[in-house]
Amino acid sequence: TQRTALTGSGRPAAMSENRLEAVAWDLDGVIADTADYHYRAWRDVFKKRGVTYTRAEFMPYFGRRHDAIIKAVLGDRLPQKELDAITNAKQLNYRRRVAGHIKGLPGAVLLIKSIHDHGIKQAIASSAVPENIDLIIRGLGIADCFQAIVGGMEVKEGKPSPQIFLLAAAKLKVRPADCLVIEDAIAGVAAAKLAGMKCLAVTNSHPKAALKAADLVVNSLEKISVVDLQKLFS
Repeated sequence: TQRTALTGSGRPAAMSENRLEAVAWDLDGVIADTADYHYRAWRDVFKKRGVTYTRAEFMPYFGRRHDAIIKAVLGDRLPQKELDAITNAKQLNYRRRVAGHIKGLPGAVLLIKSIHDHGIKQAIASSAVPENIDLIIRGLGIADCFQAIVGGMEVKEGKPSPQIFLLAAAKLKVRPADCLVIEDAIAGVAAAKLAGMKCLAVTNSHPKAALKAADLVVNSLEKISVVDLQKLFS
């Protein structure tokens, strides 16, 4: 929508009026507490290839696509068949570890349900594969709250490219300027801002200073309401 305002000279000037129409959620580290399960799965698959992988090496890549993580550790000359084999081994390891231990992060599930109750559209925009996304949102009982799911392999470029969030907006049929992204990763915040979206960052995986590019940074989603989200657009 457009509204008309007066300039200093008295001439009318068009001003864009953005409002919260949709929320795009990252999954791991925002909705679900899965970092440890992902790290242990990666550690196992790299150990089988003679590589020691530490948590300190993993955390900057938490939330990135699998191909980005593999190339960072093993180099970028691996054939696609090998990339696929490592990815599949990691996924099976992760799902075996996380099944039965799916735990929502503080405030996330309640906020998702509140947004849903307010009639605001929601999407998952995660670097995870569809099987992992489905496992988490069904395990937390929130699958019905989302109108769109975008997995990392649906776009050519992973975060910090804005492609995943732009695709989420397209699937929800809303303008990027009317979208809010909720993220925990540095690359995710960068992707949200490149997409022209508002961003709320939560310090579940990185310190506040590392997420300062977001419009709002919080330590927990427990005290965040839909009104707080709407205020980011006013």
